[in-house]
Amino acid sequence: MVHEFHLPGSLYHGAGSLEKLADAAAGLGAHHLFVVISSSVLREPLNLNARLKSILVKADLSITIYSGLKGEPTTEHVKEAVNCCMESQADCIVAIGGGSAIDLAKAVSVFAVIPDIQYKEIPSLKIMKRLPLIAVPTTAGTGSEATKVMVITDVESGTKMNPGHPGLIPDIAILDPELTETLPESYTAYTGMDALAHALEAYVSTRATEMSDYFAVKAISLISKALPISFKQGSNLEARENMLLGSCFAGIAFSNSSTNLAHAAGRALGARFHMTHGLSVALLLPFVIEYGLKASQEKYARIGNILNPEAFGSEGEIAQEVLKMVVNLNNLFHIWEAGAAYINQTREGEILLLVDDALAGNGILTNQVVPGHDDIKKIYQKLFDKISEYSVLK
Repeated sequence: MVHEFHLPGSLYHGAGSLEKLADAAAGLGAHHLFVVISSSVLREPLNLNARLKSILVKADLSITIYSGLKGEPTTEHVKEAVNCCMESQADCIVAIGGGSAIDLAKAVSVFAVIPDIQYKEIPSLKIMKRLPLIAVPTTAGTGSEATKVMVITDVESGTKMNPGHPGLIPDIAILDPELTETLPESYTAYTGMDALAHALEAYVSTRATEMSDYFAVKAISLISKALPISFKQGSNLEARENMLLGSCFAGIAFSNSSTNLAHAAGRALGARFHMTHGLSVALLLPFVIEYGLKASQEKYARIGNILNPEAFGSEGEIAQEVLKMVVNLNNLFHIWEAGAAYINQTREGEILLLVDDALAGNGILTNQVVPGHDDIKKIYQKLFDKISEYSVLK
């Protein structure tokens, strides 16, 4: 069997690597950069506006900044940003921020060149025409700087579109841990759990390959050690860099295999209760692992041995180490309490709607055991039973 594998053309990483932005852009033949940036990183404590201009002016590069993104990117954001980009006559797109900023930048890079294309047509393109693209993540979670997908919400239908194409992978990714030092504890936890879920789900996906497994295992090893440290010691640059590397490796892994049920069910949960993506995935991950533990026992046991080299017992017992790790992290990060702030009570009808939404999304068919309606309903019910222990109404 022949497998494809795709990843960014170049990666810069290490403290201060943002300074390489000018060299990276010049290497792509750029003269005018259109920077899609999260508004939060323009403010204190990062205050990147002046620093960006200082870096780029030295290389005689012009810059236009777009910071109009609020929340997750929509088709309206794309139209607005594309218009700004075309007016500026920029010849290179730079994304600086979380996954939302990077996803928007991916869309702008395409629609600025082929404005009449439909989102549904993107996956079937033989050749992807777009502007050069550089991604600089300021969170260690989505891995969007290394993936071939973007998530854009259609404002008319309210649905989240996630067209994929290898041509959407950024040409260059810059992983500077100094940009994540001031990330609040909650964002560190939620984005980190999303990255961990990417790696775990990529590893047990039915579309996993030897190469995707390599990146997934390395990501799990890095994240499981670095995430608790990053959470407790935000200024620990070594842990922050390992989280960025782990998130990027996890992005490479799932972009080439797939995410599974935790993401399918998590997207439905997040949309219905208006919670952040990382939190919704973290809430469901233990119950999804529990559901698929036996079917993927051999692979989970391999991870269990990495997480706890001193673990002994049967393959099934060692596989449980993965579930223990995820539960321990959720407890450390107060994930259950955070979930309870969004979900005070649920009714049977809401659970059924969630199940339908989960089944309609991506990530169901790549489970080792394909879940049915009742399986997903039980998973949601277990989550809501757990959440009820922490409900503010109790």
